[in-house]
Amino acid sequence: MGALSLFTDSWKAFTASEKRNIAIYIGGIMLYKFGLEAFNGSIIALCTNRYDYDAQLSGSRANTFERVGMVTGLNQAFQCVGSILIAPLIKRYRTKNVLVCAILVFGLCTAILLILDGATGGTIIPANWTKAHKKTDFAYYGDYNTDAIIPIYCVSGIAYGMVELIRRVVPRDIVGGNVQKLRRLDAMVHIFYEIAGTSGAFCTALALIPKLGNNFSFIVTPILFTCAASVWYFMSDLGFVAHKPDVFSTQPTYIRSVLGGFWLFFESIWTGGKIIFTDRKFIWLLPGYSIALYGHRYLENGVAPAIAKRYLGNSAWSQIMVGGSNFGELLGALFVFLFTQVVKTPIPWLRLDSMMLLIVWYLAFWYPPTGRVQDAWMVAGTFIPISFGWAAGDVSLAAYIQASLARIESKSKNVSPLGAVMAFLYSTYIVLYAIASPLLGRYIDHVYAETGGSSDGGDIHGAIKNVAGVHFTIIFAIIMAATFVPKGSLSFNPSMLNNQDLETEVKAHLGIDELEGVIEKDGSPASKEYDLELKRRSSSV
Repeated sequence: MGALSLFTDSWKAFTASEKRNIAIYIGGIMLYKFGLEAFNGSIIALCTNRYDYDAQLSGSRANTFERVGMVTGLNQAFQCVGSILIAPLIKRYRTKNVLVCAILVFGLCTAILLILDGATGGTIIPANWTKAHKKTDFAYYGDYNTDAIIPIYCVSGIAYGMVELIRRVVPRDIVGGNVQKLRRLDAMVHIFYEIAGTSGAFCTALALIPKLGNNFSFIVTPILFTCAASVWYFMSDLGFVAHKPDVFSTQPTYIRSVLGGFWLFFESIWTGGKIIFTDRKFIWLLPGYSIALYGHRYLENGVAPAIAKRYLGNSAWSQIMVGGSNFGELLGALFVFLFTQVVKTPIPWLRLDSMMLLIVWYLAFWYPPTGRVQDAWMVAGTFIPISFGWAAGDVSLAAYIQASLARIESKSKNVSPLGAVMAFLYSTYIVLYAIASPLLGRYIDHVYAETGGSSDGGDIHGAIKNVAGVHFTIIFAIIMAATFVPKGSLSFNPSMLNNQDLETEVKAHLGIDELEGVIEKDGSPASKEYDLELKRRSSSV
């Protein structure tokens, strides 16, 4: 009852207009997340199986995880491009319109992969296929070069990066710079996001892939993405005011568009990097956000597929592990929502996040028999506390960043400070992942081959010891050290960082203290008029 009461009280804090936009936003993001889990889980399993199958048919050494790492790394690199493009786009066009267009392009890319497989002879997995054939037989796949997935997956990465970054900016547009509302909204969104993610991952592993095969299991994705775009289109304009760049304004239109695009691309990186690296208040966000996110993604996209394929013998079961990870994220977001008044800064959550990473050490000394799905569920259970810590840190840190940057006036006329910083942090994580993932994948393949992998007798425990245990211990040390950088962070649960009360400073920066004082006389400090003015002035910064 306490949690329900807190939820209803938090919901009452939002205005009617905010409630409408929040409901629409959450509805769309749940559709998006379910489709995303079906797509990502299917593609990773598809690439894992296809590259193994290609090596089996040709009799060559398998380079499965190097190629999977390259595929996911390139996708992440193109996400970088998409995320950088957001800063100038959301300054010129309505956020909801950019979001709708991005997810429609994403859906089109997923549909192209389905069409490619079907056009080259691919079919839905025949009934009783795994009983009639070896588990390594994937002859029902389309007859096309597996590397053809790469360019399609790269284009989808641009749209993916745009969607992922926009969803980190929309909460600020909905509620303005109010830090308490931002914490509650970010946690609320993350809770529903992970409800859809958990159900999507489990549904993909237990229903879609076994019934359709991982070449057609993401058939629901373009449908759900189209539905999400339709829902998001009904959000309001969120106080949007167009800011047209002055870049190359004297040049012809087509030249201005091309050159201005390149200029704004690098200006976004420069603006975000300058804000991060020139102030102690923000420099710790780089390891706290980017490196933490990298570790979380490698757990789901690097460690889980390797354990599923090489330990348990079924690549589809990686989605069971991802489902456990998503459930941990759901619990982490829920805890931030419940304890937003108790834990007022991201520091305690980030420290918890870093310590939970050490759990992965057990994988290096675990020798399960192949073919038992209950072992996949056990791994999923151990991923819950790891992702709990990450999600709690991510939600709290996102609200902190949004509130901190709501009061920063950018000297740039072309990019949003919040968009530029989020683009820089997100791009840093993507570049890090794009470089590390294929290299670590190559190492896993090398260890597998050296221990008899060509005859299905390979052992990757030595590789897991390094890519999971040692690797994540280094990440733990970096994140933990970063939590002691801001002023005031030495205490276990600091009430504020850098001697700043963000909520008070946001109000002062926006010049609305006098408005709040007037409204407080009628006994309603969180009245509709006050919130609307706060949001209007913060969105114009």
